[in-house]
Order: sequence, then structure tokens, then C-alpha cells
Amino acid sequence: MSIEIRNIHKQFGSFTALGDVSLDIHSGELIALLGPSGCGKTTLLRIIAGLENADGGTIFFSGEDTTHVHVRERQVGFVFQHYALFRHMTVFENVAFGLRVKPRAERPSEEQIKKKVHDLLNLVQLDWLADRYPSQLSGGQRQRIALARALAVEPKVLLLDEPFGALDAKVRKELRRWLRHLHDDLNVTTIFVTHDQEEALEVADRVVVMNKGQVEQIGSPQEVWEHPASAFVYGFLGDVNLFHGRAHEGEMHIGVNEQTLSVASPEFQDAQDAKAFAYVRPHDFDVRRYVPGDAGLHVHLIRAIVVGPIARLELEAVGQTSASSEKIIEAQISAHQFYEQGFAQGDSLLLTPRKARVFVES
Repeated sequence: MSIEIRNIHKQFGSFTALGDVSLDIHSGELIALLGPSGCGKTTLLRIIAGLENADGGTIFFSGEDTTHVHVRERQVGFVFQHYALFRHMTVFENVAFGLRVKPRAERPSEEQIKKKVHDLLNLVQLDWLADRYPSQLSGGQRQRIALARALAVEPKVLLLDEPFGALDAKVRKELRRWLRHLHDDLNVTTIFVTHDQEEALEVADRVVVMNKGQVEQIGSPQEVWEHPASAFVYGFLGDVNLFHGRAHEGEMHIGVNEQTLSVASPEFQDAQDAKAFAYVRPHDFDVRRYVPGDAGLHVHLIRAIVVGPIARLELEAVGQTSASSEKIIEAQISAHQFYEQGFAQGDSLLLTPRKARVFVES
């Protein structure tokens, strides 16, 4: 089922939760709504589900206006962050619930219900837990049962609101990989709300980045990562270092006096001494020992965290801490390079960005 969202607006008192949001979701697509708390992503999901009414705009399911259709008639499955399983029911009864409450004319027979539930429990790889109660399950198992229950009524659209938010990191990673495989098997249109960038980039076909009730960017995970459309998207996706300076005729200059660092910004060839800022991701720095006179940012190594193949360096600009909006600059190099160079706390190092994204302040 395709979904067309047109100019959806929602106010909560004086607060604009959604400001004329429009979005097209293709049939069988897995879309992630990504953004910080309060950006409007859950409100949009609830409006799509029919759990919340929009103040303006329309929603079409496969070309049919669904804006005022009751939630029961929309044929959506909904999975919340906190499982929402019935504690007094077994796993089997939880999954069967949606089938048992259907109108008599549409309700399957007990034999059909039994087969459907066991098929779904097999699908989520938990058939062996059919007689257990939710309190006897792990968090990851409960969430898979919640997903099986949502799928029992054969929804045309599956809506997931931070479904793995209450789980630990290892379980989250396992479940999002499992969800991607499950979606590929079922091919049901799925909308997934998360504030976790890694989760969205790993699971989704396309990512919708939201901020302050607006859509900042829509694109494949690769597109939004490689080509952020705005300063917000660049800053929100992954760790970044922020530097302030001036843009002039295709170059941005960071720092003053002997600490000046130039960053190419050909897209601002016409800029004349304009206020600007640049984002540099930690892995986009070259790091070497400081040699007086060499171009780059002179820093001291404050702390190194070496875990597995990566060394994360926390650095402070020498005499120029105002060059960054944060006192600490973060860089990443391989653990091999870190040990090979013999870097140690207090060392004087030189940073040069291989890649930076410059924005001129309007």
C-alpha cells in the first residue's frame, strides 16, 4: 500500500508539532522517520495510524482519502516502544487477540486462528514460547511477540514507534537486523520512528530527517549521510566537530594569527568575508605530530580511547579553544596508527581535515 501525506498540520496549543508536512511512501517500502525528541515524528506516525487527528491536510492510502477514516478501518498494525502485551494472556493468546475480536462475519475459525498464530510465532522464531506469559520473556522476545500480534490481522501498513528503544544495545542490533530480513520477506509498507541515527541508516530503504515539525531531507541512507541537505542534518547524523570562521572567495578561514586553517568551500566562491561554520567528522581528520610551520590546527592530546581497531582522540586546540564551539575536538584514527606513532597524553599534534562541509550564516 502506498501512502501520500499532503500538507499535514498539527498544533498543540501554541506549539506547532507539524507544519505542512508532505511525504510520499511507496508500496512495500521501509521508511524511517528520524529526528530528535519533539521534532514531530511520533505525532506524524499517530496521524497516519488514525490515533491522532490533523488540524489540516490529507492522507491517502493507495489513492483513497483516509484522513477521516477511523483507526479500526485503516488496516494498520502498530508496535509501541513498551511492548503493550496483555500480561494476563499467554504469548499465544496475545497474538490471537486481534483475530478473536474481529466482527463475527470476518472472524476466522478456531482452527484457522491456531494455524495463523503458530505460523506467525514461527515467523518471529518464537513458536516454542507459545504457552509462556509476557513476564517470562526477555525484552527482545516481548517485542517480537508484539510484532507478531500486529501482523496477525494482516495489516496493509505496519507502524513502529521506537520499537527497540527500551532494549540494550546488543539486542537492538540483533532485532533491527532481524526486522530488515522480516520486512524483505513480508514486503508490507512499514514506517519506523527512531531518534537513533545508526538504526535508521541500517534498517530503512529511505530516511526522512525531521526537525521542529518540518522535513529537512528525504533520501536513501547513503544520500543523507554523504550529501546532507542542511546544517541540521549534517550535525544530527553522527559525531561532528563544529568550527566557526569566515568564508571568503571559495575558502573558509578558521582561527586567527598563527592558528589559521583554510578549508576549501568552492560553493561559496562569491562570499566576501562572511560569517561561516564548518562541520568535520572525527574520521575525516589527518593526525600527525606537530612540526612548527606546518599547515593545520595545533592541538594537544587530552585523552585517547582505544577500543578494538579504532582510537578515539580527544584534543584541545593550543591557545585557540574558541576555534571550535566545543572545547574538545574529536578525531578518529586506526588503533594501528595510534600505536605505530606512539601518541601519548599531552603530545602536540597537528590536525588537517581531509573533508569538511561549510555553511555560510544567513
